[in-house]
Amino acid sequence: MSDDGAEDGGGAEDGDGVGSVDLDGGGANGPRDGDRIRYLLVLSRPRFWLYLAGPVVVGVAYGADALYDLFAPGALVLFGYFLLPANVLLYGINDAFDADLDAHNPKKADSDSREARWRGDRLATAAIAVAAGLGVVTFAASPPAAWPYLIGFFALAVGYSAPPFRFKTTPFLDSLSNGLYLLPGAAAYVTVAGAHPPWAAIAGAWTWTMAMHTFSAIPDIGPDREAGIETTATFLGESRAYAYCGACWLLAAGAFGLVDGRLGALLCVYPAFVAVVAGTAVSVERAYWWFPALNTAVGTALTIGGLWRIAPLAEVIAGVA
Repeated sequence: MSDDGAEDGGGAEDGDGVGSVDLDGGGANGPRDGDRIRYLLVLSRPRFWLYLAGPVVVGVAYGADALYDLFAPGALVLFGYFLLPANVLLYGINDAFDADLDAHNPKKADSDSREARWRGDRLATAAIAVAAGLGVVTFAASPPAAWPYLIGFFALAVGYSAPPFRFKTTPFLDSLSNGLYLLPGAAAYVTVAGAHPPWAAIAGAWTWTMAMHTFSAIPDIGPDREAGIETTATFLGESRAYAYCGACWLLAAGAFGLVDGRLGALLCVYPAFVAVVAGTAVSVERAYWWFPALNTAVGTALTIGGLWRIAPLAEVIAGVA
């Protein structure tokens, strides 16, 4: 989560669309409802929705013992919440407390931006409050054993951007706190399996998120330094930040390998990816926007692997035949 990446994005759309709307309602006729809804959707970073909902799918796939477990009420509630409301909460808080700083971020200043800069819109503030309130439903839908993971998510989601902690402005704590992304998946696993995930899986997922955060912060090194923000990426500099990401992703692959060698092999795609970006002319700003696709592909492979445990491919083919 730089103010983006594993956690964010932001973007002042100064041309058509969100950026051209008076989101405070100060125009002659006020903003149109369609513009307000579009602003909220852009604020929630649709390209990153699966960063929270995806781990829920993976957690359910590996926690399930039978196909009907995949559609357990608790699992569906967690997926629904972490698909949209949780993203409104996470990125809305991020944008609200970064409004002044985003003026220095080029990723948030062009008319083609994929993200929306905070404008102090009352509807956005209300949406964040509603998203926070809906978080209570996740506790009602899950067993007490899952609650520590949920509490951890909400604490880090707020503490990452909001005072007094603002983990995002402290090198290495910003990276470490990005573990909030694995916590919905752990909660989903417990909800379906009735037991905690393997410790190696949690360690691997946590180090994966640490690398993801720092990699996504590399494009912001210049703007963050100009704004006086200290992050792991600004502290290390671009070259050492690449090395840090590669090391974290290698550790993640090793930890997942302890769970299953095939999982470790799959996760090796990340250190290979960062090595290509660091060693070629590929722009990190461009590579940053490839990550949703890469993560979706890897997440899909992980999910299929989990589903094959309860529905082996040979049985599926035999059933179809």
